[in-house]
Amino acid sequence: MNKSLTRSIGFWLLLVLSLASAAVGGWLVAGQIGSMTTTLLANTATGVDVYVGQSLVVVGAVLLGAGVIGILIAVALTAVQSVLPSAAPVAVEAIDWTAEEPSPEPSEAAPVAETGAETSEDAVAETTEDDERQNGSSGSTATATKISVK
Repeated sequence: MNKSLTRSIGFWLLLVLSLASAAVGGWLVAGQIGSMTTTLLANTATGVDVYVGQSLVVVGAVLLGAGVIGILIAVALTAVQSVLPSAAPVAVEAIDWTAEEPSPEPSEAAPVAETGAETSEDAVAETTEDDERQNGSSGSTATATKISVK
């Protein structure tokens, strides 16, 4: 199945989630660096501003990196898809609805072995032997003994 990349839900999810991750990561990094710089230069920085700010910058950097990697993967997939040859379209003949259908050839049915009048003891013995030969396999006795049932 040769499907267009732009019609793939997975491709679009990768692209959208990568862009969102990069945007959130960039916003976190820029916001925390700006806040830390402002408070440190004004000598009003607290431990929470400095230490929590550093942790949030690391989280933002991870999100930004994951988003950039996802975008690069989406670009690589697009490049690979453009290099691969696409399947040639198959020419389909128009259906001629006026043409007669060919008559089906009669199939030769397998001959059914007919047994004469059997005694009830023989029938019981044969049924027991057939059940034992199945050994737990699925199917009927007719299938197991290759008897044609119609």
